[in-house]
Amino acid sequence: MKLFYDERQARHAPARELQDGEWAPYAETPSRIGSILEQYGDCHPVHDFGMDPLLAVHDADYLTFLREAHGRWQAAGRPGDAIGYTFPIRGRRKLSLERIDAALGAYAFDVGTPIAQGTWEAAYWSAQCALTALDEIAAGARHAFALCRPPGHHAGADYMGGYCYLNNAAIAARRAGTLGLGPVAILDVDYHHGNGTQDIFLRDPRVLFASIHADPATDYPFYWGHADERGEDQGTGTTLNLPLARGARWPDYSLALRTALEAIDAWGAAMMVVSFGADTFVRDPISHFALEREDYCRLGAAIGELRRPTLVVMEGGYAVSELGSNVAAFLDGLTCPGSGTG
Repeated sequence: MKLFYDERQARHAPARELQDGEWAPYAETPSRIGSILEQYGDCHPVHDFGMDPLLAVHDADYLTFLREAHGRWQAAGRPGDAIGYTFPIRGRRKLSLERIDAALGAYAFDVGTPIAQGTWEAAYWSAQCALTALDEIAAGARHAFALCRPPGHHAGADYMGGYCYLNNAAIAARRAGTLGLGPVAILDVDYHHGNGTQDIFLRDPRVLFASIHADPATDYPFYWGHADERGEDQGTGTTLNLPLARGARWPDYSLALRTALEAIDAWGAAMMVVSFGADTFVRDPISHFALEREDYCRLGAAIGELRRPTLVVMEGGYAVSELGSNVAAFLDGLTCPGSGTG
């Protein structure tokens, strides 16, 4: 399986985030990539597909905001990273507001997603990374791995959050449809619900979104990912949420996985995009499932047993010293299926 990555993805490096009421070092660090690259000496170059695939998913004004936000922050005389502090929870509508603080609030849903000097560049190349890996699938490969960073599944069409700015999985899935690779299913196995991906495809009958994640009654992002969210309008029935309680181990996780994979198979997906987060690991510092390294091999094998072309897009995972080994176990299982969900 080819791994795709561009060094410009490491240029996103905020200093801190607000966590549990206190400033904390930013968790989604460039060192996450280093841990994974240590397992793979060979990574393939990323190509530039331009803005059109991004505009097929994201609002044009939002993309302009992302490009300009840090410069506007500096022009306002602010030091460090751009972070919002006020949010329009009611009556959210498009307004032309000059102050950068207003724009940050309009385009974000949390205070844990700062915009640093290199954020736009890194996010742009992270999306191009997913598109390049998709091209590998379009050329006939069974699997491809987009080492995306920053991650993307919390980003909606016109908002950022959860360390995410551009929705890499959604951008790849939508382009896959235009290339005739569909129907496309997105399987999200990050600890946190992929609210942005769900939002983007909520009314789209052409993409099935299935997610296994921590119960939003207790865990971020709280307001999305409940089991009764099944899609809307023409997309009703193409959203499947399988929330699990904190502390979930492989036996419970594997049951949810089987449900998701059976739904994907029955729906008739021609290819899959997997939003893979290794923050389900038992020693992840900000998450609360209890998967072990060998479980990632089982997870990959179960997905591989569907025998669909599969694009893996990297999402979360914050136990940095063990991240590379966990990713390797997943990819090994995916390319050598056999152990399944047992």
